[in-house]
Formats: sequence, structure tokens, C-alpha cells
Amino acid sequence: MADSPRIGVLTSGGDAPGMNAAVRAITRSALHRDAEVYAIHEGWQGAVDGGDHIRRLGWDDVSGILNKGGTVIGTARSDAFRSRDGQRRAVANLVARGIDRLIVIGGDGSLTGTRALRLAWADLLADCVASGEVTPQQAAAHPTLRVVGLVGSIDNDMVGTDMTIGTDSALHRITEAIDAISSTAESHQRTFIVEVMGRHCGYLALMSAIAGGADYTFLPESPPRDGWEDRMVEVLARGVEAGRRDSILVVAEGARDRGGEPITVERVHQALLERTGEDARITILGHVQRGGKPSAYDRWMATVTGVEAVRQVLDGDADSEPLLVGMHRDQVVTRPLLEAVADTRAVAQHISQGDFDHAVAARGRGFEQMIDIYRVLSEARPSVLEGVRPRRIAVMHAGALAPGMNQIARVAVRAGIDRGHQMLAVRGGVPGLVSGHIDPVSWADAEGMAHTGGADLGTRRYVPSETDLYAMARQLEDHDVDALLVAGGYHAYRTVAILEAERRRYPAFDIPVALLPASIDNNLPSWPMAVGADTALNTVVDSIDMVRMSASASRRAFVVETMGRGCGFLPLMGGIAGGAERVYLPEEGITLAGLADDVAAMVDAFAGGRNFYLAVIGEDASEYYTTDVLRRLFEAEGHGQFSVRQAVVGHVQQGGVPTPFDRINATRLAYSAVLELDRQLEAGATAYVAASSESPTLFAPLRDVVDGMDWDQQRPVEQWWLGLREIFAQLSSRPRG
Repeated sequence: MADSPRIGVLTSGGDAPGMNAAVRAITRSALHRDAEVYAIHEGWQGAVDGGDHIRRLGWDDVSGILNKGGTVIGTARSDAFRSRDGQRRAVANLVARGIDRLIVIGGDGSLTGTRALRLAWADLLADCVASGEVTPQQAAAHPTLRVVGLVGSIDNDMVGTDMTIGTDSALHRITEAIDAISSTAESHQRTFIVEVMGRHCGYLALMSAIAGGADYTFLPESPPRDGWEDRMVEVLARGVEAGRRDSILVVAEGARDRGGEPITVERVHQALLERTGEDARITILGHVQRGGKPSAYDRWMATVTGVEAVRQVLDGDADSEPLLVGMHRDQVVTRPLLEAVADTRAVAQHISQGDFDHAVAARGRGFEQMIDIYRVLSEARPSVLEGVRPRRIAVMHAGALAPGMNQIARVAVRAGIDRGHQMLAVRGGVPGLVSGHIDPVSWADAEGMAHTGGADLGTRRYVPSETDLYAMARQLEDHDVDALLVAGGYHAYRTVAILEAERRRYPAFDIPVALLPASIDNNLPSWPMAVGADTALNTVVDSIDMVRMSASASRRAFVVETMGRGCGFLPLMGGIAGGAERVYLPEEGITLAGLADDVAAMVDAFAGGRNFYLAVIGEDASEYYTTDVLRRLFEAEGHGQFSVRQAVVGHVQQGGVPTPFDRINATRLAYSAVLELDRQLEAGATAYVAASSESPTLFAPLRDVVDGMDWDQQRPVEQWWLGLREIFAQLSSRPRG
């Protein structure tokens, strides 16, 4: 291994949940590439200090860290590294250990400093040779420094990646707090002001306000206009008049007014007190937003980006510009680091110069749209006046329950009312439409649905029969339904496809219809993450964490069964985020020969000192080799070396409070669906459309979407997550030799 490439990995700046998942992925992926990995402890200060701060990592050194918050290799801000002398010492310490490749996990400051070191590497190396700290031979062997960056920041403030490591976990902490505050605020009819992190970026404030159903928010990129105090009071008063019992205001720590003066929680409190006499309560969440275990998303996202970082730092051109590895639409992407940092810092410059339109635009179209959506949701009056005959849009769920369905209904109702339409609720899914359980719904009827699980409108697994179609058509006619929004899984897609096919026989079906994916199985085409899938995945990962703790005092193997039917999303992603050694997917099936290899690997692992072994299986992975059969087989072949237990996660995957990701996903989909139906109604069109991430409007013709569905297996033909099987295989099994 003397000639093996050596990679240094460090975490720098503020800690973020998911950093440990990245360190684990980098270490194990590099070992599979016959590279050595060195942890640089305490960030750049550790590189400057050298010695025991730079230590080699082995396979077992990163075991058991996937579910831990913070960073096990430490982080610190280093004044010494900002000086040339400190950088020279860092170079000397790295070269002394043969390290000329770096993967840095941190914010824009850490990544900028890393790039500066890379540019000055040759000069600093010459200084080290002159001082005798590095030999000429060592300098010749390491003439350049290769750098790849991963963004670890809860603020989601880096341009060039949809999400930064730690953001999703921070949103979990914030929305949990807002949900808890909402219950006590509603009980006492009080107003609460919540401060969240975000000095130059309002992502956490905006998204937590949407996910938590807050009533007003203040963002650094979009300061309120003069007179905001009166405007705020007016908006809150209209909400109370419409039936709201509580008011929640979310303030980003870096919020300012148009004159550049800070808008603090104390300032907001004083404005409310002077204008309403109400003594609002203040909650500053502080560093609790950084703490806690990482969410499922932060675990698997940090994992896949960590693996890509290793590939780039080993295979990339030594003279190329350092790269940033990030995510876009659940796919790994790379971008020049300098460009990403420059674009990120430009946002702060726009804000300081009062150019707020460019500041918002620089965050991306998605951020802009979510600001528009938030304003619609928080207002208690339509922005479009009702016409002579307002159009009637019905909202319906179909198929199995998925967390986030209530948020879809809430957003659809309020967005429709904002556009001047009359909104209707179909109660009880497809059977409710057959029997005519259709009621008008108001803005206030949607209050409180943002953070509730279940589906208040009701839903059922039901595909209409031939005899149902006539009744459904009559109900649509009798209730003057002009357009229909349907959210659900496999049964919803089947139902809407039938309605489109029967439009010639039943003219009542010849109306605009928008179809949204809501399924914990994530088994629907053209949309990467169905509403409900993230919540179910977090439930699976939480269950795995608890199983792991239950086995801490004994030598034990667990077989954890997830839902998913014919789709392997939950078992595969649960296995990656939960740190499983083996996953069994319905797409691959299970063979006796494969099980023999798995048993041998399990026995060998326990013989080598392992105390815990985890296998995750999808519920329909095999008709014959069921979870119980696997448990018995593993137990029998263990011959008493270890015990084996099974855990069937079951229907708790469908329940619970939807995650922030699912609430935000539901919000974007439902709002876009109402805009699409509104556009069609205005144009006199009657198209059937379904959610599609490839379309600028987020919708494509239904027939184009369902062409990507494997109806027999109840899963998409193309499944993006199957591309992660190789990553799972790398990280779950030691390299041979």
C-alpha cells in the first residue's frame, strides 16, 4: 500500500448533522479503491498542528457513526490557517504523510480557504523545502493538491446544490418546535415569535414557515417594505377573523428591513404590543437546530455525495479547478467550486446593496416560487376576485394513505380560493365520489392541516368498476365540478387513467384533471419523491436506530421488513441510511445460493468480533423466502454464535406527522396543480395531466407519464434509486484482501 493514493478528510466551520455519514462514505469508498484515508481532526487547525491530529482511518473506525449528530472528527475555526505561516505548516504536515488529495466538508468560508491553499500549494511547498520541513523528494512526489468540497451547512446557503448537508435535519428540529408551539398557542389563542438560524439565507425560515403553517415570516433576501408593522398586524387579524386561533411568526436571525436595520424578535414583539396590546411570546431555537441525529435524507444524501467526492478526487485531473459535489433533483451533480462560492457570496452582496430582487433570484426559481406560495397560504382573502360564476374545483385523495395528504388538501384549497375559485372536497376517496360525498370547503376549513398526519378528506384503495363510472359522472355533473385534483398512489393513477379513457362515453369526465403522486412506496413514474415517501423512510430509519440500540448489549442479527410491495425504494434507501449489511429488493428477488453467501458473510462477521448485523427486506422481495424464513435460516446457521430477531415496521410507515420534506413537496405540487387547472379553465382546455419533474410547469400529459408505469409490478419502469445499489454494496461489505 506504499504507493496507494492518500486522501485527507476534514470537517470545518459549523457542525451539521450528516457530516459523519459523509466521513463514513468517504472512508469506505476510498478503501474499496485501494486508497488510504486520513482524518484531519479539529478542521484546519488539526492540519496546522499536525501530529495526532492527522490519523489514518480504517473500516471499523467509521462503524456506528452514521446515526450520530455533529462530527466525530471534530471541527474548529482556525485563525492560524488564515496566515501564510499557518498554511505552510498545514502543507508540511500533509506532505509528511503523503496526503495530496483533500475532501473538505464545510461552508463557503472553509471551502474558499481550501481553494486558496490549493492555488498557493506550489509556493508553500517551496517554502517547506527551503525550511527543511519537506524534502525535495517529497515535494516532487506531491506537486499539486487535488480538492473536492462537500457543503456542510444547516442554512442551505450554497448556490449550486439543492440541499446542503444538515439542512433537512435542521428543518426537522425547527418544524418539531413549531408544531409543539402551535398546540399551546392554539390552546391559549396566543401569538408566538420564533427565531431560526440564517444570517444571509432565509431558507430555514421560509421552509419552516411553510411546513409549520406559520402566519408571517421575515427573510434576509426579501425584507418587508416600509410600514411592515401595520401590514403584519392586518394579515394576522384577517387570519383570526377567518377562524385561526393562534399566530406563529418566524424570523430569520439575519432579517433586516429595507433600510438595513435588523428585524429582531424583540422588534417584532414591540410592534405587536404597540398596535394590538398583545404580549406575544418569544422562542429562540438557537443551537438546538444543529443538534440531534441526522434525518434519513441527510444520511443518504451525504453518503452518495461522499462516494462521488472520492471518485472525483481520485480520478479527476490534478490540474483542474476544485469541484463542489452537491445534489439536484435527487441526483449527484458537480460544479466548479470557485463559481459556486462566488455565486453564494453575491447573494450577500445583493442584500447589502439593497438589490433584493436579484438576491431572491440568485437563490433559484424554486426559492422565488416558494416565497410566492407562502404569501398565498398566509393570506385570508383571494388575490383574484370571483367572477360571475366561480369555477368549482374538487380535491380528492385515492389509494393508500400517505403522510402529507393533508398538506396537499390545505394548499390546494387555499391556492384555489386565492385564484377566485370555489373549492370542494370529495370525502372518502373514489367511493366518496361514487356516492356523492362532496362538500364545499373554506379557507378556515384548511386551518391546522399543515402538520397533521392522516388524510382528513379520507381515502381508500379502490379502482372504479364499470358500474361505478356512470355514478361518478352523474356526481360530477350534479355538483357542477369544473376541474378535479387527485392525489394518491397506484390506485389514484389507475383511476385517473380510466377516467381519461372513458371521456367519450361520459362527457362529465371531459374536464381538466391534475394528478399528484402521494405514496409511501415511492412507486410512481416521473416524480423522484412521492409525497409520503420521506416520512415513511424516516420511520424505517428510526426503527433501525432503535433496533440497533436494543442489540447493543448482546450479539444479535436483525431482519427488518419494510413496506413497498413491488418497489424497493424503502428497503434500499432504508438500508443505506440505516447502515445495513444486506438488503433484499423485490426487483432482484432472493435465491438460495445468494442466501448461502449471506449466511457465510454473517457468520464470518460475528466470528470476527461483530456484535450486530442488519438485513433489510422489502415486504414482497420473495414469495417463499419471507422475513420469518430468513430469521429462522440465519438463526439455524449461526449455531448459537448469535441470536436473530425480526422487526416488521408495518403500518406505522403510513402514519405519523409528515416530515418537512413531505410538507414542502406537497406544497409545491398542490400549488402548481391549482395553477395548471386555473390555466386550463381560463383557456377552456380539458387536459389530463400528471406531475412530472421534467416539465417546467411540473406537469405533463397523463398518457406520457403513465407510459413509464409497470402496472403489473406496480412500480415505475425507471427507478432512479436503483442506481445506488453499487454504493450500498461498497459501503456494506469490506474490500477483499
